[in-house]
Amino acid sequence: MNHSSSSFGGYEAMRILIPGYYFATLLMCLTWALAGAFGRTVELGGLQLLLVFIGVGLIAGLTLYAKEGTKRRKAFQENQPSLYLKTKARAMSDLPVMEEAEARQLYFYILNNHIPSIFHEKIFFFGTIYHTMIQIRRTSLWFAVLATLSAAGFAYGSPNGQIVTTLSLFATVVWLIYLLNVRYNKADRKMQENYKDQIYWLEVNNDLVEILLRKLRPSSSR
Repeated sequence: MNHSSSSFGGYEAMRILIPGYYFATLLMCLTWALAGAFGRTVELGGLQLLLVFIGVGLIAGLTLYAKEGTKRRKAFQENQPSLYLKTKARAMSDLPVMEEAEARQLYFYILNNHIPSIFHEKIFFFGTIYHTMIQIRRTSLWFAVLATLSAAGFAYGSPNGQIVTTLSLFATVVWLIYLLNVRYNKADRKMQENYKDQIYWLEVNNDLVEILLRKLRPSSSR
């Protein structure tokens, strides 16, 4: 359990740091480009710039982590093992209807106490990949749109072709990252494969699942 706990903490840290510092990197590049457009420079020393970068990355990472918008996506919501448990309880005539929150609690109990630890690593890893890639995709879209609009605005109202070129190049790179993330989207597929593996384990261990369902609601067997 200690190894699983340390792995969980490491993967959760990755879900904060990778999207956060990706956001900070894009923001820094866009800020430099826009500062040059107005004839200004970012006057920060090496240490100051590093501290700002660290601070912005942490704040952005924690904000994206707290928002949890990735959990509302179809790939995350569909075929969850807790939904399997809820359906299983409904199919057992001597059990009352199980609420979704209760099914989720039972799922985490089974995960933490019965499912082998090798599954935990896979769950943590692919869960981290899923959340990280979706956050990178969304952040790329925000900055790509902003850079494109900025480049179009300067192309229309400013004679400075260098600024337009810089913004256009930045927008192109970020659009490419976004499109590659969408085109080669393994995050959603791996998340669903992860769920299917867990559901298969529950199906193979059907006797244990039924015992735990009845233990959860002992009064329903009257």
